[in-house]
Amino acid sequence: MKTISRLFLLIAVILSHIMCAVVAYNYCNMEWHIKVGGTSAPVEIAYLYSITFLIGIVLCLIGVFYFKKKSR
Repeated sequence: MKTISRLFLLIAVILSHIMCAVVAYNYCNMEWHIKVGGTSAPVEIAYLYSITFLIGIVLCLIGVFYFKKKSR
C-alpha cells in the first residue's frame, strides 16, 4: 500500500507540472492571438484548462491519504 501511495503522489506532482506548462502555453498563445489575430476572448480563458488538472490532482491526493491510512 505504501508504494501505491507514493505512486499517487508522484502522479499528482507530475500533473501539477504539466498543468503549469499547459496553462502557460495557452496563455501566451491566447495573448499572441489577441495582439495579431484579433481574437476577442480574454487571455484569462487559458486558466480554464487548469480545472481538469486540479480535479485530477485532488483525486490523486485523496488516493494518497486513503492508501497511507490503509497501510498503517
